[in-house]
Amino acid sequence: MAVSMKKHEMPVQDPKVRAHNFDEVALGYDEETAVAEAERCLHCKVPQCRKGCPVSVNIPEFIGKIKERDFDGAISIIKESNGLPAVCGRVCPQENQCEKHCVLGKKGESVAIGRLERFAADTYMAKNEEVKPIEYAPDAQKVAVIGAGPSGLTCAGDLAKKGYKVTVFEALHKAGGVLSYGIPEFRLPKDKVVKREIENIEKLGVKIELDSVVGRLYTVDELMEEEGFDAVFLGTGAGLPRFQGIPGESLNGVYSANEFLTRCNLMKAYDFPNYATPIRVGKNVAVIGGGNVAMDAARTALRLGADHVYIVYRRSEAELPARKEEVEHAKEEGIDFRLLNNPVEILDDGNGWVKGMRCIKMELGEPDESGRRRPVPMKGSEFDLDVDTVIVSIGTGPNPIIAHTTPGLDTTKRGNIVADEESCATSKEGVFAGGDIVTGSATVILAMGAGRKAAAAIDEYLKKKRA
Repeated sequence: MAVSMKKHEMPVQDPKVRAHNFDEVALGYDEETAVAEAERCLHCKVPQCRKGCPVSVNIPEFIGKIKERDFDGAISIIKESNGLPAVCGRVCPQENQCEKHCVLGKKGESVAIGRLERFAADTYMAKNEEVKPIEYAPDAQKVAVIGAGPSGLTCAGDLAKKGYKVTVFEALHKAGGVLSYGIPEFRLPKDKVVKREIENIEKLGVKIELDSVVGRLYTVDELMEEEGFDAVFLGTGAGLPRFQGIPGESLNGVYSANEFLTRCNLMKAYDFPNYATPIRVGKNVAVIGGGNVAMDAARTALRLGADHVYIVYRRSEAELPARKEEVEHAKEEGIDFRLLNNPVEILDDGNGWVKGMRCIKMELGEPDESGRRRPVPMKGSEFDLDVDTVIVSIGTGPNPIIAHTTPGLDTTKRGNIVADEESCATSKEGVFAGGDIVTGSATVILAMGAGRKAAAAIDEYLKKKRA
């Protein structure tokens, strides 16, 4: 039987309906669709798809299990490498990773690996099976993990499976990092998915201490010298917002995307007044930036009641760093893309509030160091956008608190921690680091890959230390 060259479509909410609610947009495959999609896999003798997976999931094997309707077998294979499969099935950029290498993709559309991973994970969660806790040896060594985001949770879960007593210290009142504060409910449900994935890691024996700011409550040195931890993993992410430095950024009505999304997601402002977190969204909103975070902020503003939402991005659509799927969903929902435009000033209404944003038109010149064509301002092309809210989404940097309170820890000029790419070892013995705190803002799955590498390296380090 000939293999279909097209993926099975993902069912989604109607754009006109979903633009006014926070329910999940993508609805997931049913059993028959998942099996039919799994049957498209060619089961290559030398599978190329695994090359693109940062956590090395055995993709052909788990897809084979779905094809056989052995869904328990499928999730067991995934969980050998991935402790957050329901998350990854939703937010990983598979089109640039595993699916990019799929042989089917050379002549048609790749196998929908991410959608199948989500199906397997959701099917497993629906069964509500208990996770067996790890039995620790009485003299098990202790590891502190700083940050309960994707890299920290992955590192903690892998180390627990290896028999270490792991405590995760999280600064916020909920675990999850960007999964909890950054990615909106309509892309990643918090109770249905994030909370349950974290609970499964806790059931392995991982202890999570919330509201615990390392650098204030303890220093890294105090954790090792006074609290008895044999190694420390730093996975604190990059949550410090960046701004453009243009006039008017301090006006009322200007948010960083981090603040805006944290208030909506972690603090439940989208469900005000049931949750006591107010948030002001005007009638006309401009989001500066073109990444996934910018799409999330724009689509969130629309759902909070904005009449018109702009994406203002200085390059063309071909250079948009956001996932193609997120761009398509944003367009379907009515987000207005103002490409090849760059803000130069946010305008004051005279009372300290935003009344507009002055932009300049851009054209693309020669490629810069990133390989993308450099945007060049067009002289005399300034124009004003009528907006009363501006959300800045141009990237984030690391919080400096760990670096400032940890003598002997090397950092870059930008404040990122210097760590070996393979072992995640830092300049300080027994201290490892990975994820956005090292690389700068990246993807959930890349942070998880760093967490896995770090867990393997910490295991090797502690075995040598004990020998």
